Amino acid sequence: MSDLFSDAAAERLPGVGPLASRLRPATLGELVGQRHVAGPGSALALAITGDRVPSCVFFGPPGSGKTTLARIVASATGAVFEELSAVSATVADVRGVLARARERLGAEGRRTILFLDEIHRFNKAQQDALLPAVEEGVVVLIGATTENPYYEVNAALLSRCQVYELEPLAEEELAVIARRGAAELGIELPEELVTLVARRAGGDARAALNIVELAVRTATAENRPVEESHVEDAARKRPLVYDKSGSAHYDFASAFIKSLRGSDPDAAVYYLAAMLEAGEDPRFLARRMIIFASEDVGNADPQALLVAVAAARALEQVGLPEARLNLAQAALYLALAAKSNAVLTALSAAARDVREHGALRPPRSLRDAHHPGSRRLGRGEGYIYPHDDPRGFDADHLPEELRGRVYYDPP
Repeated sequence: MSDLFSDAAAERLPGVGPLASRLRPATLGELVGQRHVAGPGSALALAITGDRVPSCVFFGPPGSGKTTLARIVASATGAVFEELSAVSATVADVRGVLARARERLGAEGRRTILFLDEIHRFNKAQQDALLPAVEEGVVVLIGATTENPYYEVNAALLSRCQVYELEPLAEEELAVIARRGAAELGIELPEELVTLVARRAGGDARAALNIVELAVRTATAENRPVEESHVEDAARKRPLVYDKSGSAHYDFASAFIKSLRGSDPDAAVYYLAAMLEAGEDPRFLARRMIIFASEDVGNADPQALLVAVAAARALEQVGLPEARLNLAQAALYLALAAKSNAVLTALSAAARDVREHGALRPPRSLRDAHHPGSRRLGRGEGYIYPHDDPRGFDADHLPEELRGRVYYDPP
């Protein structure tokens, strides 16, 4: 009886499910965006058309088309398509799929494609259970993840998969999707509202369709045409595609530092704001700016280090949200400061010599001579005190083996 009800529910879902589910593309021709991955003539498109999709991982933000691409593979393949969610699947579930796949391959000669959603949620033991079957070709694995697979998926498993990175959809692509959603609901949105939906969706196709659906329902309930207020109310808050423990943390931090280094104050304060809005640890940002002040500004503007340290201290004294101003002030100062990596290059060059030659003893003239016994051993002999004799400022104080080395090139 439960199967009867399940079948009936499956038949009714297309009419009552969310708009995003009802409009999920079934073919590559219906897919909007991701032309760099699945456009005409691409390796993936040819593999799907030829029913020879390799094991792969689709990596990208929510609403970029990861599950859609897997569904397109499912509709195009002659293989048996099985699906698991890493959120709820156990090792036993994985082994069950693999056992059925092996039996199916032996008895019928049919391949099995396993779609594993949220593959980054699988622990090492669960991923290891997949490895032999993927390696032998018992199953073709298609994983989907919002997290960088190079951080979250076992290297051994990942080496047997193609990785396809999907990008957030552009606003013009989201506009196409918004129009499709409105047409499905039997209305025509004015272009200014289509543009607003695309802007509020934040690169997410699912979000665009959800905004359209909720805006239309609200307007219908009020017996009014869809207006800007309906769209704004449906959108509420633009989604922040950011995980402070995942790849977005590293991507935004990298963009922040590179914007500071490139003397771009607008980009620097934007990435700072994005990370703060997403809940990034402000102490991490303060530490990065302190490091930057010496690494990329250095003595070209010694004040930069004082500003960065002051911002970190202000953060501890004031706390958020007010300390955002202190962090922003420091970021803008660092972005506009003169740049020099002479401190970094000097330290790196000196460290290379230490690693290559060891910690060479200082010349006898520079060694400690405060004890009478040390002086009897010749320590300090020949030292020129610069304040008494200016020749001391010109002397080479390096170990004899490194005389003449120049590590620091002042800005």
